[in-house]
Amino acid sequence: MDLTTHPYRSVLYIPGSKERALDKARTLPTDAIIFDLEDAVAPDAKAEARATLAQALSDGGYGNRVKVVRINALTTEWGFEDARVLGDAGADVILQPKVNTYADVDNLSDLIGTEIPIWTMMETPASVFNAREIAAHRQVTGLVAGTNDLTKELGCRFRADRMPLLASLQMIVMAARAARGVVALDGVYNRFRDGDGLKLECEHGRDLGFDGKTLIHPDQIDIANTAFAPTQYEIDTAMRQIEAYEESKKQGQGIAVVDGQIVENLHVVAAQRTLAKAEAIAQMAAE
Repeated sequence: MDLTTHPYRSVLYIPGSKERALDKARTLPTDAIIFDLEDAVAPDAKAEARATLAQALSDGGYGNRVKVVRINALTTEWGFEDARVLGDAGADVILQPKVNTYADVDNLSDLIGTEIPIWTMMETPASVFNAREIAAHRQVTGLVAGTNDLTKELGCRFRADRMPLLASLQMIVMAARAARGVVALDGVYNRFRDGDGLKLECEHGRDLGFDGKTLIHPDQIDIANTAFAPTQYEIDTAMRQIEAYEESKKQGQGIAVVDGQIVENLHVVAAQRTLAKAEAIAQMAAE
């Protein structure tokens, strides 16, 4: 599996302690799964959850879904063993919580080696301020917005338009794009039965540039998959832009016009990205 071209429209949190949920996840149409050993597991159940999850990953059956494990923070009594056991059990990515600095990622890398990719939770003001350095770490391939924790740490109010979080969200996306090849994932939407609200927040995240949405309930998957996939109109437009630009180059011109709008090389690059994402989604659906 090529993690760099894989779609991440929907990334579902699953409690690492619940065997039924771990089994059901094998059939869900989510692009990636975050098996959670941190917030979703009570302190007295963490050791058992680690063993349960390790067995589920060893059993396999998750197909082409990217398997991400959110370990406990390395400052806790469980973090070290989480990192050691789950990295060997078949996780594709380790998701590190409570990251504030580049050095925090180095600490995890020292434990698990340099082979397995690391995603980081961006859930504190310090992590957002240091987002560019964190994203530039040699092992980091994803930034995950922890919007609930950010809201708490900032002391801001919840608003449907997420205006109080806008600067933080934009900094996370910019850091991922500056690092190139780093996935940027939007935070969860807590009202899991509110499909209309989730759709609006997915569209907001997509407009900001996020690659996909982290989710807390299977019922949210289809909405996220639709929101973060190129529409047929976008695909058709991308194809026409590329075709028109290539034709203009043959005629010795550096620009083309499609639907009354100028098309330059930068638009072609964006169009190619759209088609690549659509192709990756189609391939995943066919597997």
